[in-house]
Amino acid sequence: MHFSSSQPSWVVAIKRLKGKNMKIPSILEMLQSGVHFGHQVSRWHPKMKPFIFTERNGVHVIDLEKTQVKLKEVAEIVKKMAAEGKIILFATTKPQAKEIVRQAAVSCSMPYLVERWLGGMLTNFVEIKKLIKKYNILKQEKESGELEKYTKKEQLEFTKQLERMERYLCGLSNLEKMPDVVFLPSFQKEKTAVLEADRMQVPVVAICDTNANPVKADYFIPGNDDAVNSIKLLVNVIAEAVKEGKEEFEKNKVAIASAVVVK
Repeated sequence: MHFSSSQPSWVVAIKRLKGKNMKIPSILEMLQSGVHFGHQVSRWHPKMKPFIFTERNGVHVIDLEKTQVKLKEVAEIVKKMAAEGKIILFATTKPQAKEIVRQAAVSCSMPYLVERWLGGMLTNFVEIKKLIKKYNILKQEKESGELEKYTKKEQLEFTKQLERMERYLCGLSNLEKMPDVVFLPSFQKEKTAVLEADRMQVPVVAICDTNANPVKADYFIPGNDDAVNSIKLLVNVIAEAVKEGKEEFEKNKVAIASAVVVK
């Protein structure tokens, strides 16, 4: 009997799919976006010392060379996660980051939370899933006109309920299972999210300013998490990494399916 030493066709098909190199912002671009501005020296966390370049006028300055290295490293990890089909939840409660995070999550078709962290989002996802299902049903009934069968008073109550749910659940409407990863652009502020992720062993990807303890994040980017331009620059790199990873995931599925059919 003859045994072929060649690899299975689906392995060969996947190897042919080469992802493009991600564009990582230059140090000048990060400088222009204010990524280097940390917090007042009195508010620093000692664990961030390796990523601090200097102190200026009582404010820590982040080492952008190290930020660039970490950003590339984390973006590659996130891309790999997305290429494996993992669900990444984008979450922030920082006012100036909300719209940036929402748009970034939508751009890469990932779930998001930008109003407040829902208690039990990870530790009691069974109940969160019930809420999402209820929200989707109510939304569908309103859109289809089914709510018209109720009295005016009941319709008003349902509409108010839907508006409340819309605020907190609209970014989770397509979420069918607990997220595999949580991305926190305002890490220091999201203490409940960090605690839940730690308890459920869900990896955390984060942006850590000079006042944060990076040890509590699985993968982190040292950078300014307060300035809008800084947040936007860093979050968009992560969103782009997710998009590229998802593209690979879809191409791999097609390649495997095609190879199986040919075989």
